[in-house]
Formats: sequence, C-alpha cells, structure tokens
Amino acid sequence: MMTPFQNASTWIDAENAQDPNSEIFQSINSPKELLYSNRMYEKLMVFEPNASEEIQIASKAQHICRWKMPRESYSMDRVGYLKWREDLKKFHAKTTAEILVKAGYSTEFIERVSFLIEKKLLKKDEETQLLEDVICLVFLEHYFDPFVQKHDREKMKNIILKTWNKMSEAGHQEALKINFSDANFQLIKEALGL
Repeated sequence: MMTPFQNASTWIDAENAQDPNSEIFQSINSPKELLYSNRMYEKLMVFEPNASEEIQIASKAQHICRWKMPRESYSMDRVGYLKWREDLKKFHAKTTAEILVKAGYSTEFIERVSFLIEKKLLKKDEETQLLEDVICLVFLEHYFDPFVQKHDREKMKNIILKTWNKMSEAGHQEALKINFSDANFQLIKEALGL
C-alpha cells in the first residue's frame, strides 16, 4: 500500500517525465523537468533533512509541466517576463493541487503546498525561504555555468547579486560549498565584493 506522499511523488514524476525537452547529465538523457525536480528534491534533503512533507512536495513540483507555458507565448519584454513568472507559479500550484487531491491530502495540506509553490511571504515564511534557498542552490550548482556562456560579465554579476539577495545566510554558506570552476568562482566573488 503506497502512502499519499509516494503516490503524489510518483504522479509528479510521471507528469514531468512527459517533458519533450531533454538534458544529458552524466551520460543519461532525461526529460528536463524530471531532472530538475529530482535535483530540487535531492538538494532539499541534503540542505534540510527534516523538511516537512509539504515542502518536499513543493520542491518536487516547483516546475511541474513548465513546458506547457513557454516563455515565447508572452511578450519578450520585462512586463511579459513578470506576467509569465506569475502565471507559472499559479499553474504549478494548480497542477500540483490536482495531484494532491487525487492522493487524498487534506485541503489544509494542499493550500500550504500551493502557498509554498507560489513563494508567498518570501523572507517572512521560513519554509518559503527554505524553498527559495533550494531553488537558488540548484540554479548555482547545475544551471549557472550555461548562463555564464550566454551572458556578458556585467549581466552575470547582476544575476548573481539578485540570486544572492533572495537567499538566507544558511543558503549563502551552502552556496559557497559548491564546486564552481575557478573562473565562475572569481566572477561570483567579484559580483559579491568578496
């Protein structure tokens, strides 16, 4: 007999496994959002092994079915970007809530997971902050280097600063343990004035 958590995790993985976009990591080609979901969950459990079930699910479902709302379907300016980000949060929360209803979770539990996925009360709610730390850590560890290849130095410094400002002190300490390339670590130190 599977628990609600096991069912929810299996169904979230099944949704993310349908991603038509893929990424090769350690010689394995995986659906992009399934890989991201696994990275989020693994990082959460290393960073905060006692994380609540609500935040465990929120970490796995952070980007659930993201490919269904492509960035290109919004205007390619700052306003379009912000609207896309806001709509995505609601979409991820709603998609996850449907799975959690099916898994038999209470309304209160589902509302809390939605609250976390929508990143409400960042800097004020401990679990929202924990989720944001994990998002930033996963970005820095797995997605930072491709960003460096695409953007100029000044833009990257701005991205680093914005990422750093979203994180807690515990997140900062964890980020400095990441095995960056010498060049990337130098860029981070320059951006942060370390």
